[in-house]
Amino acid sequence: MPHALLVDDDSDAAETMAMLIANEGFTVATAGSLRDARRQMALQEPDIVLLDLMLPDGSGMELFNDAKHLPNAELVLITGHASLDTSIQALRLGAADYLVKPMSLKQLQGVLSRVTRPSALKAVSGDMESVLEKEGHFGALWGRSAPMRRVYQQIVRVAGTAVSVFITGESGTGKEVVARTVHDLSRRRSHPFLAVNCGAISPHLMESEIFGHEKGSFTGADRQHLGFFERTNGGTLFLDEITEMPLDLQVKLLRVLETGTFMRVGSTQVQETDVRIIAATNRNPNEAVSKGKLREDLLYRLNVFPIHLPPLRERIEDIPLISKHFLAQIGEREGAAKRFGGDVLERFATYRWPGNVRELRNVVYRAYVMTPGATIRTIACRRVRGLRSPAARHRRSPSGSARRSPRSSGSSRSPPWSTSAGTRRRPRPPSASA
Repeated sequence: MPHALLVDDDSDAAETMAMLIANEGFTVATAGSLRDARRQMALQEPDIVLLDLMLPDGSGMELFNDAKHLPNAELVLITGHASLDTSIQALRLGAADYLVKPMSLKQLQGVLSRVTRPSALKAVSGDMESVLEKEGHFGALWGRSAPMRRVYQQIVRVAGTAVSVFITGESGTGKEVVARTVHDLSRRRSHPFLAVNCGAISPHLMESEIFGHEKGSFTGADRQHLGFFERTNGGTLFLDEITEMPLDLQVKLLRVLETGTFMRVGSTQVQETDVRIIAATNRNPNEAVSKGKLREDLLYRLNVFPIHLPPLRERIEDIPLISKHFLAQIGEREGAAKRFGGDVLERFATYRWPGNVRELRNVVYRAYVMTPGATIRTIACRRVRGLRSPAARHRRSPSGSARRSPRSSGSSRSPPWSTSAGTRRRPRPPSASA
């Protein structure tokens, strides 16, 4: 049976909370001071420590500093109010979560249901790091370059905490994959993960989709509808393209982040939720604030732990690895393996990939389909405009600029797929008026 240690100098509150914790299948010990807490930890190592930072003989932070007393226990802060400072403090101290006084039974049950020894989380991340060295991927993220290794380190650092994560990066860099990896390494991994693109939902329906609605709350609402927060309770909600969310809904989202409560459309009953928010955008967040696309207070609340994904052009050493992964992926799906030949991979490294990893995947898939044999050769990739051969990069005209033939005028910024130089263009289909 798991063991919990409750450190709180309010004896009445501690007694009530101890009863609630015991009802969840824990053995419970209580302590009203740092001295009592250290004595209880010496008697029995706890699986979870619920810690009030304000104690009569000092700050609860001293228990964090005295790491030898907490070799393998999950720590949860107890605070008087939820704020950005609380989240930052919890992250800095290494706390797994925090509870706000007066805490509700649902919040407490959520924290207790996710109790996981830190060693278990470290083992999972350790296994993923071993696979990275052997196979070149960290979960579903591929690449061994220095920029991606920094991203992996950030994921491991934040995954075991409860703080909000804000992911930035160009379209196609894999922001949703990062969010999913954070979830898979967190204590919430056994609960739902839901990815929502805020730009793909009509502004008129977004509030109903996020918070749910009651039957009869508007025309066409013929039944009660559970929103994203209720469907992902206990898990992780990924809000992609957060700057596309209307400003009035950003206000309501901010309230959920600060209070853990919301109301369905057409209801006056307050609902509680226990969801971790991960948000993302392909915009510059500060520019989005200045242009009125993102509320500044919401940015501060979301941007507790920022992760920036580098574009593919800034990690070209990963392109061969990612290309081979996508080729093996479609080969397994279609039941016929193929390989790259010639200087195809070298040509891939000369292109800027404005669509990033998503564009590379599409190019590899199309090359697979268009190649009749088992080897994708250079000639099959001549349809990829801008993928110049390595030798072509060094051919210069007398004026110093690269030579271009009339049929190969595409630059490295050109769209990747077009008609090949030696084929005729297909005739346009007849118009409707013909």
